[in-house]
Amino acid sequence: MTLLYAERPAVGPAQGLLVLHHGRGADERDLLPLADVLDPRGRLHVVAPRAPLAPPGAGYHWYLVPQVGTPDPETFNAAFAELAELHDQLWQQTGLGPERTVLGGFSMGAVMSYALGLGPGRPRPAGILAFSGFLPTVPGWEPDLETRARLPVLVAHGTNDAVIDVSFGRSAADRLRAAGLDVEYRESAAGHDIDPRELPDAEAWVRRTLPVLA
Repeated sequence: MTLLYAERPAVGPAQGLLVLHHGRGADERDLLPLADVLDPRGRLHVVAPRAPLAPPGAGYHWYLVPQVGTPDPETFNAAFAELAELHDQLWQQTGLGPERTVLGGFSMGAVMSYALGLGPGRPRPAGILAFSGFLPTVPGWEPDLETRARLPVLVAHGTNDAVIDVSFGRSAADRLRAAGLDVEYRESAAGHDIDPRELPDAEAWVRRTLPVLA
């Protein structure tokens, strides 16, 4: 099954691709307004997929949640496969390869950005942008960090996050930094949301991560 998605085309020929994965209970429209914030000059093609699961009355989910930090393996693996198919399709259709692609997301969407950006057998993206997420612990999935040396990663998390504790963001940043990835960590007093005060730094990070935007 091909995932549904919303998109914001670039103004003129696209110089890169930004894929934004929404959080639990949202849909493909939720993060699309970030396109004009993270790419104000409209030089990127921005795509926002819809998660495949729709529990009754709960919006869209990438996976089921038995415990924070440990996604349900069956639904996680299914979403991983569907997102991999979509990413591959986007690269083929747009001619913008993984080396010109930033994978980003919020909450569950940040988890899926880590999963696809670091997953064994998946192409190395230009960078990963993770708001309020965690590195997943799932049987059969381990991040391929050996081939991701110096990969740019921006991690942002709120100290008042009552859904995914800030310790998850700190742990992800520490683990990736120790493995040799180029990690920038931003922490604020936000709750479980994207702190608008972090967005100027995120926009500057996107520009640095995709040299074609310089």
